[in-house]
Amino acid sequence: MTCVLLLTIFAIGCGYNSQAGMAASTAPTITQLMPNGTPSGGLPFTLNVMGSNFVNGAVVYWNNGTRTTTFVSATHVAAAISAADIATAATVSVYVKNPGGTGIYMNQGGQSSNSLDFTVTP
Repeated sequence: MTCVLLLTIFAIGCGYNSQAGMAASTAPTITQLMPNGTPSGGLPFTLNVMGSNFVNGAVVYWNNGTRTTTFVSATHVAAAISAADIATAATVSVYVKNPGGTGIYMNQGGQSSNSLDFTVTP
């Protein structure tokens, strides 16, 4: 009896909340890249990624590397693409990853979108 009472007091005293945290968002979907290509050797630019299910904290991946991303809306995120990213001709895979869960949901990883190709022409 004493053991159960102490456990109850300890749990209440520590501010235990069984609902603390946020579940991971659903997977985003990319429908369009704007622009979808550029000549090599150009200037840095903002890549606008259009789609659905983007959430604040979503990150754009360019050839599997993260790029500085701005959340605009649930259908639009923007990424900073550097001159080094487009220095040589290539086909670049672009996708978006939403953040994972937090608190009691921290074991839920963020979900990734489909990928679209961005073409850097010679």
